[in-house]
Amino acid sequence: MTSSNWFDSQTILDGIRRWVEIETPTESPEQVNELVSLVAEQYRGLPVTLERVAGVAGCGDHLVARTNWGQDRPGILVLSHLDTVHPVGFIERLPFKVEGDVAFGPGIYDMKGGAYIAHHAFGALCATGDRSPLGITHLFTSDEEIGSPTSRALIEKEGRKAKYVLVTEPARDGGKIVTGRKGVGRFQVHIKGVPAHAGSRPEDGRSAVRELGHVILALEGMNDPARGVTVNVGLVRGGTRPNVTPEEAYAEVDLRVVSLKDADEYVDRILALTAKTDGVTVRVAGGLNRPPYEKSNAGASLYEHARLLAREIGFELIDTHTGGGSDGNFTAAHTATLDGLGVDGKGAHTHFEQLYVSSLAPRARLLHRLYQTLR
Repeated sequence: MTSSNWFDSQTILDGIRRWVEIETPTESPEQVNELVSLVAEQYRGLPVTLERVAGVAGCGDHLVARTNWGQDRPGILVLSHLDTVHPVGFIERLPFKVEGDVAFGPGIYDMKGGAYIAHHAFGALCATGDRSPLGITHLFTSDEEIGSPTSRALIEKEGRKAKYVLVTEPARDGGKIVTGRKGVGRFQVHIKGVPAHAGSRPEDGRSAVRELGHVILALEGMNDPARGVTVNVGLVRGGTRPNVTPEEAYAEVDLRVVSLKDADEYVDRILALTAKTDGVTVRVAGGLNRPPYEKSNAGASLYEHARLLAREIGFELIDTHTGGGSDGNFTAAHTATLDGLGVDGKGAHTHFEQLYVSSLAPRARLLHRLYQTLR
């Protein structure tokens, strides 16, 4: 490939298509591993050392690509995930296709497009024979969509070794970069009551479902929009039959917080929930899954550097804060982190997921320039 073709949108899109057409739901490790093998193959001939970390707990492998230079000092860590939320076969419903400036496909926006352009930008760097001032480590993980349970330790380890972290999650709201994310907590509520015949002996029963109603109201009452705190009871179940006082009930809860201070407060409040009814027990398990990604001085400086590079390329880079979590939440507290460096588009996790073809070349160029200029 000639140097003039490296940032050709069609060339980049052709590469993304190969990744998209290998479906990679988190729960299908063999599918994820097929893409991991392709990515590893595409590093052949480039000046990197590859480490493939075997998957555990039903997840696929992780892949670490390290440059053959700069590994003796803090460098650049690029974080990408290869897993998606769409089940195998979803590509029949949402096949890869291009309509004008829009390309469709499962996981194309979140985040195969971003993962690919970061890999592609590295290829462009190597094609010129240049070495970036800092070493680059690109970590491809297999389990981000379920909270990164098997990759978190690896992400944190590599993040603490780095000077900068670049996360290739998709851009937000028309191309905005992400400089802050809410922390994410996940909880499971288990309620145990006393069963009874609901018709002949209702006085003997203690309803776990009724108690769950009290718990739901308590949890929903914790929402505080002014502080950016959201508490959502997203899944509930309980009981066995309509004529039996329910002995058991269960709920799963999502918490989003802006700051570590809020995280500590709300995690404690949720874990402290107790029953209002004698004879019923409430047990809450869980905690903070991803710490808040708070904008730091180092992160602000990294954003400003990227903003100036984007202006040189020809577009304005505006930053934003989002409620969704990413692997950047694990690194932002100790390492300058910039998120949302992936492609622009919309419809993550939906039946119309899409990227904007016009965003491919500029955002690949931005990653390339970050590689070239970060020191």
